Amino acid sequence: MLRPLALSFGLVVGCPAPADSTAAAVGFTAITFNTGTTEGSVPQDEPNGGYTPEQAAISDQYYGDGLAFEAVIQHARAWFEDIDADVVVFQEIFFSGLCPQVPSEARQGFVCETWAEGDPTVAQVVLGDGWQVACHPGKDDKCAAVRRSFGSFVGLADDFHLEGLEGAGIEGCGSGARVARGIIELVDGGEITLVNVHGSSGISSEDRACREAQFRQVFDALGSADGQPAANGEVNLIMGDFNTDPGRAAEYDQSAAYLAGAVDGSAFTFLSEVGPDAEPSYQGLANIDHVISDQLRGGCVVPGLSEGQPAVSEIVFFDHKPVVCAVEGI
Repeated sequence: MLRPLALSFGLVVGCPAPADSTAAAVGFTAITFNTGTTEGSVPQDEPNGGYTPEQAAISDQYYGDGLAFEAVIQHARAWFEDIDADVVVFQEIFFSGLCPQVPSEARQGFVCETWAEGDPTVAQVVLGDGWQVACHPGKDDKCAAVRRSFGSFVGLADDFHLEGLEGAGIEGCGSGARVARGIIELVDGGEITLVNVHGSSGISSEDRACREAQFRQVFDALGSADGQPAANGEVNLIMGDFNTDPGRAAEYDQSAAYLAGAVDGSAFTFLSEVGPDAEPSYQGLANIDHVISDQLRGGCVVPGLSEGQPAVSEIVFFDHKPVVCAVEGI
């Protein structure tokens, strides 16, 4: 029998293992969080914790709209301290190793104002001590992390690996890997194949085709030498910003239709909410941040949206909200 998992956000999940299962039970907290921002959402005539339209313009020009504003970084760090997560994937998180490329006049209030060679990355700062972080090949703003007391990435030793995950780009769909995987070896035994997804944004036919190709990397073939899908483990956990809503957009977006068909509850299941009534994690409009698995089960909340779940920061910054899931499985 799997042990029930009670988290600080009040969600209790319990589901029995198959009677013939001899694997160790797994109970943990998993989070997907697109930490990016957009200029259009910043209040025009409010203090907003110092993050003004002028700061938003700097973020757009020099920080790729990733999480780089120091006050929000500290809010995110405090939030993670309360959540007590075990596995996290990020999209659009600024890599502070790029600070030397940022001019001095664009550093005030941002992480680059005080950054020095050898300092922890933004992902490491918000997570705190005791984590291992690995990022996508060619995409330093997309990273996955595991708490070392829970597990570690197979083949990786250090706390931070800039291109530690396995992934491949798609010709005609931008540079770098928007889908990447890492295998987590659990401290208590067993493995989880973790897949981080950041689908291409946009509504053009080319954007939709790229997203479908990226989703096929997850379920059909990643593009690596072995020809296996990214989700090729015995236990797979797929998380990220899919940039399409499989519960609302399948009729007009082939990438949403493909995703909905691949995660139909037979082999793979959405742990996050899907459907026309699902809480929209993106700008109150769409439900595009998801958690998916084959063997794992659980339930999720959306901080800043779900009842009783406070937002990560009081500063208007994030255009996504994180999805936090209590997960159990084999």
